[in-house]
Amino acid sequence: MGFLLRIGKIPILITVACMIAGIAILDSVSGESFSLGVLYILPMMLAGIALPLTATIGLGIFCAFLRMHFDTPSTQTDEVMRYLFSTISYGGSGLFVIALVRSRRLISEHLSRIQEEQKLRFEAEEQLRLLVASSPAAILTLDGKGLVLAANDAARDLLALPPGMPLIGKSIAGYVPVLADALRLENAPEGFRTEAQCQSYRDNSELFMAHVWFSSYKVDRETRLAAIVVDASEEMRDREEQNLRDFQLSSRIAAAALSHELRNMCAAISLMTKHLTERPGLAQDKDFQGLTHLVEGLGKIAGHGLQAHAGDSPLVDEAPLRRVLDDLRIVIDSEWRAIDAVIHWNLPKNLPTVQADEHGLLQAFFNLMQNSQRAVQQADRREMEVCAAVEGTRVFIRFHDSGPGIAAPEKLFQPFQEGAQKTGLGLYVSRAMIRSYGGDLRYEPTPTGCCFVVELQGVLK
Repeated sequence: MGFLLRIGKIPILITVACMIAGIAILDSVSGESFSLGVLYILPMMLAGIALPLTATIGLGIFCAFLRMHFDTPSTQTDEVMRYLFSTISYGGSGLFVIALVRSRRLISEHLSRIQEEQKLRFEAEEQLRLLVASSPAAILTLDGKGLVLAANDAARDLLALPPGMPLIGKSIAGYVPVLADALRLENAPEGFRTEAQCQSYRDNSELFMAHVWFSSYKVDRETRLAAIVVDASEEMRDREEQNLRDFQLSSRIAAAALSHELRNMCAAISLMTKHLTERPGLAQDKDFQGLTHLVEGLGKIAGHGLQAHAGDSPLVDEAPLRRVLDDLRIVIDSEWRAIDAVIHWNLPKNLPTVQADEHGLLQAFFNLMQNSQRAVQQADRREMEVCAAVEGTRVFIRFHDSGPGIAAPEKLFQPFQEGAQKTGLGLYVSRAMIRSYGGDLRYEPTPTGCCFVVELQGVLK
């Protein structure tokens, strides 16, 4: 049948016509001795390959008519019955072949789809295999007992396995304990996904910080895990070192600012003591002289500390303002959404690089946003607008919230003020830090809410 389907419909129809004509001629020559009508089944079956349903039935009727015409004489009833049965047999044989052809076509199409799906699945599996094999992150799959079912080369390198030692079949509990603990969770939701940072171990017992993403899946009612593991030790080290540098810088700025305030207070007390020495008999009082010496000593200590901190102040770096604000947005967006607040970021497309330390500037911005977040929590309208403008070589960033406003703006930047959150040094240190960059932080009165303006020096390119 495959050969007949390939040669085309026209040759088949020509052959069918020739066969029907030949059978009809032979049947007419044979006379009334016997009938060759049964041979019409052959061209009918061949016609079923090339003709549609209605044409096949019509051809069957025509072949039945030819048989009746050249058939042996009989009664009218016999002729009608023979005609009906001939039509049914000829048409049925053609329809049978049509059904076979259709079934063969459907099977062929289904087989082609299966082959195409197998090809696509093979390509997907090959791409996935290459992705896993070439991934710099360790990728593992674990069975319900915590044994490694599959792992890439990066996993072997991460866990520092000796050459030739297989990782397949080893328990993950001795390497990444959090994965083994996850498999022991009771009433865990099916298909849960999460991430964790945890202490992990290499094969040589070396400790490292791992960042793990993993998810569970079911195979034959057994819970299994697929995990991606990366070494976060260097990242943690850099983060902690940067936090230490930021803390040291903030401490130096705060200490210098407090030394400055303390020296001013000592100068004022010294001036008062000079005025008091003019009173008769007070200058010779030993307690008063001791108090004078204490004030002078305290002023010298404050002045010495201020000079020391000014001498070891670090050089100011250059910070891309757009990146700092983008980092700020990533850090605070989720917290503001948690209180049903909205932040409007009205920033120009091109923001210049400014003279500042990137991490210190981000910390100052973050402190302002936290203060505003606490303020808008008590308001009916919880909104925040962050906008920036460039004027010459200076850049102005405004933080305007919809909170209740400030009752005493003159006390905003005073340290250790009553009623402040925690130590009350947030705004004080933030302004001192921004001023160390050659900028300024100030309060800007507005009809509603509270607005702070950060002024920074742009870097000319």
